[in-house]
Amino acid sequence: MLSTDAIESLFHRLSKAAPEHLEAPKSKIGTNPFRSLISVVLSAQSRDEMTARARDSLFAVADSPAAILALDEREIAGLIKACGLYNMKAKSVHKLCAALLERHGGVVPSDRKSLEALPGVGRKSTDILLRFVFDQPVVAVDTHVNRVCNRLGLARGKTEAQTARDLEPKVPPKYAWGAHIWLLEHGKQICRSRKPRCEACSLSDLCERNGL
Repeated sequence: MLSTDAIESLFHRLSKAAPEHLEAPKSKIGTNPFRSLISVVLSAQSRDEMTARARDSLFAVADSPAAILALDEREIAGLIKACGLYNMKAKSVHKLCAALLERHGGVVPSDRKSLEALPGVGRKSTDILLRFVFDQPVVAVDTHVNRVCNRLGLARGKTEAQTARDLEPKVPPKYAWGAHIWLLEHGKQICRSRKPRCEACSLSDLCERNGL
């Protein structure tokens, strides 16, 4: 595992390459938490464009927890077919809307404990919402971030959720806002799943596995 000094050096180098992500934007277009929550649930094993199509189809008919709950699961499934796994996701959406109304008056909560307690909302979904909807400096661990962290020795995890829990206390606070984007882009551009570009990697001297 990387030492504290090595972790500091790692994030310092990543931040130098993209310093614009050091701080949260001062102005943002408002994001609807409920639409974002439903989108995250629909996005499992679905391409972005298919998720957007399913979400828009659903919200054209019902755009609030109460309105969606008034539909039966078959109606929901028919509206979200574009994103695949629609029967299972329809059940999740129905249960999620019921829980939002019962526990939070239909308002999407902004804290980790409450979000993770909602049906169908796990660690990854929670981190995405906290980071991109509620502007909290957390690292959402997807397949790219998971790969980079485990190759480098920045974290250990057999699953994305395990990696996220291991990584969370290790990210230096001054780099917390940018960490997700830096690790994500490093995974897409350099530390790729196949044929990682180790020769072009600015972190190669810190890496435990060098792409293996």
